[in-house]
Amino acid sequence: MPAQLIDGIALSQKLRGEIAARAAALSAKGKQPGLAVILVGEDPASQVYVRNKVKACGDVGFHSVLEKYEADLAEADLLARIDALNNDPAIHGILVQMPLPKHINPHKVIEAISTSKDVDGYSVLSAGELMTGLAGFRPCTPYGCMKLIESTGVDLRGKHAVVIGRSNTVGKPMALLLLQANATVTICHSATPDLGLHTRQADVVVAAVGRRNTLTADMVKPGAIVIDVGMNRDDAGKLCGDVDFANVKEVAAHITPVPGGVGPMTITMLLMNTVEAAERI
Repeated sequence: MPAQLIDGIALSQKLRGEIAARAAALSAKGKQPGLAVILVGEDPASQVYVRNKVKACGDVGFHSVLEKYEADLAEADLLARIDALNNDPAIHGILVQMPLPKHINPHKVIEAISTSKDVDGYSVLSAGELMTGLAGFRPCTPYGCMKLIESTGVDLRGKHAVVIGRSNTVGKPMALLLLQANATVTICHSATPDLGLHTRQADVVVAAVGRRNTLTADMVKPGAIVIDVGMNRDDAGKLCGDVDFANVKEVAAHITPVPGGVGPMTITMLLMNTVEAAERI
């Protein structure tokens, strides 16, 4: 029997309804959630991303600020603007769209954002809070992946989860979130000699390497949950993930499509983090 699709669009809409209700409750008390988005340069993909984030804020009743700067913006000027937003009581979350121009140090920028407003969950302190189990902000994409897994109704306690990828933005935090859910976690990466040896034992596989057909049907345990974080293009230019979807869906029990799986959840979890930031103040 083909796998059941995990519909990221439907789950995202459901969660955004809950976020809107929480935002309305805060606004009724005079504290409308606010998100500041900063874009430096003219990267076309980044322009689309920030436009979608600002629109999403309006859809759930947030106050949003979009600040666009030329690519030659001085690093010191960007850091000064972040400092001003850190001290703005109307702003509860700050997001600086990546990538930044090469003359700006992204680590320095991320660390300049107040931890209480780090709704991307990328700072060293946020990472430390996640690792030690403290109540910080979770990075949006792995946070969304966890919600997708939860939507299947499968209890992760004692399950074996394999994460393919070790990035600071997805792979590592994904593994930590799965550990918090009491899964037994294996992290695989480019130096893993036999990827299939690990994935064939997994009850849950999260593929996040940015290379299509990384996970094929012969590498998947029958009945597994497969979460595809990848965003690639096939030979015809069509959007696809890291998973050989057409064949893996015949083996897995649950699988996310690309598009329509993880993608819609990332901005939704950014909104979730922002409303949580407003509620904490």
